[in-house]
Amino acid sequence: MRTASASLLSASLLLGQASAALPPIVMKGTKFFYENGTQFFMNGIAYQQEYGAPGTSTSTSASNVKYADPLANPEACKRDVPLLKALRTNTIRTYAIDPDADHDECMKLLDEAGIYVISDLSEPALSINRDDPKWNVELYERYTAVVKSLSKYSNVIGFFAGNEVSNNRTNTPASAYVKAAVRDTKAYINDNFDRWMGVGYAANDDPDIRIQSSHYFNCGPEEDSIDYWGYNIYSWCGKSSMSLSGFDKQVEFFQNYSVPVFFAEYGCNLPNGADGRIWEETKALYSDEMTDVFSGGIVYMFHQEANDYGLVEMKGNTAKTMKNFDTLKTAMASVNPSSTSMSAYTPTNSPQPCPPIDEHWKVTGSVLPPKPDRETCDCMYSAAACVPADSLKVKDYGEIFNYICGAAPEACVGISGNATTGVYGAYSMCNAREQLAFVLDQYYQLQNSDPSACDFGGKATLVGGSGQAEGKCATLLASASAVNEAAATSTGEDGPEESENAGVAFGPARGGLMLGELAVGMYVVVAMAVGASMVLL
Repeated sequence: MRTASASLLSASLLLGQASAALPPIVMKGTKFFYENGTQFFMNGIAYQQEYGAPGTSTSTSASNVKYADPLANPEACKRDVPLLKALRTNTIRTYAIDPDADHDECMKLLDEAGIYVISDLSEPALSINRDDPKWNVELYERYTAVVKSLSKYSNVIGFFAGNEVSNNRTNTPASAYVKAAVRDTKAYINDNFDRWMGVGYAANDDPDIRIQSSHYFNCGPEEDSIDYWGYNIYSWCGKSSMSLSGFDKQVEFFQNYSVPVFFAEYGCNLPNGADGRIWEETKALYSDEMTDVFSGGIVYMFHQEANDYGLVEMKGNTAKTMKNFDTLKTAMASVNPSSTSMSAYTPTNSPQPCPPIDEHWKVTGSVLPPKPDRETCDCMYSAAACVPADSLKVKDYGEIFNYICGAAPEACVGISGNATTGVYGAYSMCNAREQLAFVLDQYYQLQNSDPSACDFGGKATLVGGSGQAEGKCATLLASASAVNEAAATSTGEDGPEESENAGVAFGPARGGLMLGELAVGMYVVVAMAVGASMVLL
């Protein structure tokens, strides 16, 4: 393992000191530490150009949205890292990186400047959609590819499995899919790497769900829950105070939390825009009033854009610091957070209880969507006798789903997903075409394998599959079948209820939504018998 210089690890010089060999950060209880046991506070900057305003969630992005990987641009890193260092930055947050790109030069520059990285795992075309949430094979492979790409750098603290995905009470079921992503990404790290890298969630400050959301991601088994809680908060604006901003209430609320908490975004630009920011909240964040509970924060944001939150304005390829850059530099020069050593710290807080379902929160606490498994989906598709025709276009999936799931709802159990009841079909993690093959094949079998039941005007076709499989596929499909049988008879923990993917039963397909890499209609408008009731999937 790499070791750090005394200057880096000095309790009075925690923020942004340079070292040519940064030690990994570790977590204990509610705090971060260097490996030698000195406490670590984040002094961060959001560093990604043209990626959206505060509160913009990747869960609403479309497949044609492009992004530029900020860690794969050495010239920009050479230009910007000295500016980051001037602010005593010790952490940057990136929102989307390309796992296939070369990050060596930028990561070395950051390392030499004493700067760590925390990165979101999603990207615009592959993210958990709050309005039609999925945790599927494509997303799992994207998330684990990002982890693998960044794992070789010791100055990577960890990752965010989602950013403001459930942002109000109308879309809380999406949180189940984000928590499943947390669970599976943590397991991937544990199975493949010999050092700690955390997986957390970045939440907005919605008053209806802030308590339930923070409790939900912290509750249950440790292997299923977040390693840290990131809070995107903009309540301290201009001249304010702990009480006026509500920061005192945040300290009070999170003092019993069992994992580290930090501001994943902060820096209100009201009332006078980015350059009117006076950074009183920065001084408060690193004061004794907050540092026992909060582990620092990440300023939004480095680049000045249309949303007017920047510290640096770009003129072509030249970076010009703004007035509020200098103001933040002055504020950061004055902070000196009190710290504790890892050896002297004994965690006492316990995980929060899972929140009950109520008018604002529609997620059962103890059951998560299944882990995505490409081999299971491949085996299911290969074994199907009736599959979509090669010529079938994605936009036409909805019509078939609507018909089959309305006429024979039992055919659609295996692709169901209901975060409120906690009932998930085994193939809810497969992609849209694979799910359509499953539904078509189930319907075909229910019609006694009548060839006319696998036609749909030439949109489906019979192939060599028979529903049977051999070897490992047989084992995987038997396990999936058992899950689906249980789902068909389960009413979940709270009884049947309308699902997060609900539509109008038997109605026409709706406009496109993202499902993995495929833009599909709102095809899950299924009326399915669950117990004695009808559930819209």
